[in-house]
Amino acid sequence: MEMQEQLRKIQQEAAKELEKIADKSGLEEIRLRVLGKKGQLTQMLRSMGQLPPEERPQAGQMINAVRTKLTEQMDEMEKKLREKEQEKALEREVIDITEPRAHTAFGSKHPLSLVEDKLISIFTSMGFDAVEGPEVELDLFNFELLNIPKNHPARDAQDTFYIEDNIVLRTQTSGVQAHTMLERKPPIRIICPGRVYRADEVDATHSPVFHQMEGLVIDKDVTMADLKGTLDIFAKSLFGEDVKTRFRPSFFPFTEPSAEVDLTCVACHGKGCRVCKGTGWIEVLGAGMVNPKVLDMCGIDSSVYGGFAFGLGIERIAMLHYGITDMRLLYEGDVRFLSQFRED
Repeated sequence: MEMQEQLRKIQQEAAKELEKIADKSGLEEIRLRVLGKKGQLTQMLRSMGQLPPEERPQAGQMINAVRTKLTEQMDEMEKKLREKEQEKALEREVIDITEPRAHTAFGSKHPLSLVEDKLISIFTSMGFDAVEGPEVELDLFNFELLNIPKNHPARDAQDTFYIEDNIVLRTQTSGVQAHTMLERKPPIRIICPGRVYRADEVDATHSPVFHQMEGLVIDKDVTMADLKGTLDIFAKSLFGEDVKTRFRPSFFPFTEPSAEVDLTCVACHGKGCRVCKGTGWIEVLGAGMVNPKVLDMCGIDSSVYGGFAFGLGIERIAMLHYGITDMRLLYEGDVRFLSQFRED
């Protein structure tokens, strides 16, 4: 009877304490005190050896019954505490959809990347392949195969960055054209976008590092009219249907005949302004028919095939497209300036 009374007391006290429990730590404290290895019920089980043998089975049943009952009550209390914690967490994490959200800054492509992507899109829509090549180039591809001999002024150290006597930082992406003509058989229709290097002083219109895109078409029966039509489509696609192109005679070692290509001034639409110095035209790129010597040096029979080539500065196009007056703004990394250029 004494054990029965002691068990009843343990059960009643534990039940009262469970009603007052506020958190899991309090519940764990009761669990250890009553059911733990050194808990009250465990101690009573260990003391059963002091009872007469005939009383032990009944005592063990009574202790286990109380243990089972308290374990169920504690498990139920743990479940309730967990549910309360979840409710509180949901209250804390509730989102007020009417509350104004904090401003999130979104990045954007660099204006040079935007223009390059636009140019690639225009020319690939006309059937050109975009081809890349090495920025550190052999003299053979940067000069010799482009009909630029050893004594040509472009080879001067004042204009070109030399790594070794026969290795340079490419001064133009035309070297990619030479690689392609040696590797492919006509017909060829490629554009070559990329970074180039020249020993220029930094100012509003010059930089020692800038970007070019050159184009090359090699096939039978290619004429100057094909070149004119290609550049007309490029100009109208980028600057608008009212833009026209104009060719002026010029000289480049790798084309013959050669031309400087002007576009209708995008600022005044040909009326004459400060940007075009009152002429209504802006010089944009160089072009011409591929010199037969270049074709022959690259293993293409110039008596069968001909072609045209053109080259433009991506910075120049970007400045015209966006109305930028100082090239240095494109390289300074000022987020306030760069974030203005965003196109969907």
